Amino acid sequence: MSKSTSKSQAGEAFEKLVEIMARLRAEDGCPWDREQTHESLKKYLLEETYETVDAIDSGDMDELRAELGDLMLQILFHARLAEEKGIFDVGDSIRSISEKLIRRHPHVFGDAEVASSEEVLHRWAQIKSGEKGFQNRRSVLDGVPNSLPALMRAMAISKRAVSVGFEWPSMDALVDKLDEEVHELKHELAQGDRDRAADEIGDLLFTIVNVARWLKVDPEQALLRMTKRFSERFRRIEKAARAEGRSLSEMTIQEMDALWDQAKGE
Repeated sequence: MSKSTSKSQAGEAFEKLVEIMARLRAEDGCPWDREQTHESLKKYLLEETYETVDAIDSGDMDELRAELGDLMLQILFHARLAEEKGIFDVGDSIRSISEKLIRRHPHVFGDAEVASSEEVLHRWAQIKSGEKGFQNRRSVLDGVPNSLPALMRAMAISKRAVSVGFEWPSMDALVDKLDEEVHELKHELAQGDRDRAADEIGDLLFTIVNVARWLKVDPEQALLRMTKRFSERFRRIEKAARAEGRSLSEMTIQEMDALWDQAKGE
């Protein structure tokens, strides 16, 4: 919260946004807003989430401020749709998360004591397992969202399996598995079986996710950093080609490789 914004001012600003959302959904409101459903809004929720992440990565606090507002609008939009059907309203969502935070932080709001962040996470998992909706789970893998990006979901599933002891004995064993998966992929490529090769690619990627977990590396962020490096170097190649009055499509792969090596060295 900025120094110029008091708690009451923040509350008033939030209430005004709730009122604006209601006005947009009113019978004489915006035709586009009135047509939206939970399903139609999913893509915008994802888009605004990723734009918020981009703002964090950029370090631009003005951009982050704006993107958080856009993200908040999506939350209020979904809450408004539910309110119109008499299911719940945004106040119910706020009360729900407030109660959850208090319940899962007994070391802050109660008498419990913890010695480390690891103990906090352990207690969090214990408390969570006893909450409504968790008692009926039959698998440790239940509850991992299907809509997570593939690498994030793979990491979440891997961590769940490890939590009950389903783990590699050592990094060396895991690296051996990585070599095995590469060999199996090569075999299927040689056989020309596209479907089997696709399965082996999945096995290879999942093994790499496990390597990342052992190293405490976020595979999603690692791949994002790699694609950023690739994009920067590729643009340098394009720039170098333009300086020569040529396009990449006019160059041989050897010429492009030479420009790539030059870009890597810069």
